[in-house]
Amino acid sequence: MKLTTAGESHGKCLVAIIEGLPSDLDIDIGAINARLALRQRGYGRGGRQKIESDKVEILSGVRNKRTLGSPLALAVVNADYANWEKYMSPEGCDTSAKKVTAVRPGHADLTGVVKFNQTDARNILERASARETAVRTAAGAVFSQYLSALGIEISGYVRCVCGISDETFHAFSELDGAKSHPLFMLDSQKEQEAIALIDKLRREGDTAGGVIEVRVHGLKSGFGSCMTYSQKLDARLCAAVMSVQAIKGVEIGLGFAAANLKGSLVHDEIFPAEGGGYTRKTNNAGGIEGGMSNGEDIVIRAVMKPIPTLMKGLATVDISTGEPSRSAGERSDVCAICAAEIVTESAVAEVIAQAVAERLGGDSMDEVIKRYGELRQ
Repeated sequence: MKLTTAGESHGKCLVAIIEGLPSDLDIDIGAINARLALRQRGYGRGGRQKIESDKVEILSGVRNKRTLGSPLALAVVNADYANWEKYMSPEGCDTSAKKVTAVRPGHADLTGVVKFNQTDARNILERASARETAVRTAAGAVFSQYLSALGIEISGYVRCVCGISDETFHAFSELDGAKSHPLFMLDSQKEQEAIALIDKLRREGDTAGGVIEVRVHGLKSGFGSCMTYSQKLDARLCAAVMSVQAIKGVEIGLGFAAANLKGSLVHDEIFPAEGGGYTRKTNNAGGIEGGMSNGEDIVIRAVMKPIPTLMKGLATVDISTGEPSRSAGERSDVCAICAAEIVTESAVAEVIAQAVAERLGGDSMDEVIKRYGELRQ
């Protein structure tokens, strides 16, 4: 199973192609659009969300709401392209207008300009922009539907915003409830503190990041491998989550906290389960041991840095003159942690779906469901 995306932030549309889906997977377009709507929500979002109202269009691979087994192509149209066509049209446009030379610290601007031998950072930022994640979210919703058919569910919440952190343990059944909160936080008091901080940062022209927690529930043991490092499930999950724009750190289970504890407080002891099999009373490993799922919930946390586009700008250099300058202010968010949470769930769904497909194979969903049901827990 493979995902490829294409498209620019202010281009015509964003496109995704998923290869390797089995036939007869029921596709709920409404559920995909609901995920796209969630990605656009969250306290602290900017003006672009008032322009776009993302909807998915399925271009191929589905007939009568069921996959055919052929590549599935998705598109999310950029409504804002109407305002940018004269600057972004592939058929010919004015590239001197909307030129960006005051490169932004923390963004791909300068490094991309140097790497691709450009004189306009717009040729870099249009693809590096987190706008790309709209179609990745749509694809993630398809992967989630594939997993849900097997009883595997993915959900998450915002654990921290700019140092204001919720340290309470929340059961998996509670996590979806976070999506009805302004900041996807489950602790209402912490959320109100975070909202007040975002308001303050908005007035100051600054931005905020935070910490996201995503969990996978219902995945049986044995997905991933200890035999080849490239097949380790935790390694693949970390790589996928780190590919999400603005993510700067990932941990599984206890993660970095394990460095401060002795082994007897870290490792999950194993006990016989009633009716056969095994059980654990703790999940410090975050559901993965030796690069393989162990049947417990997979727990992933990701650190999102503050968005690098600050309305007040930062000290930089204008690449057209070599002189000191202030970084350009593209339309941006103060805090996009809710969007990042949804996109992180999508990245996780992609990896889990790929791992399941690699182990089970199957040309049709009937085959996949039967094979998954025959696996030992």
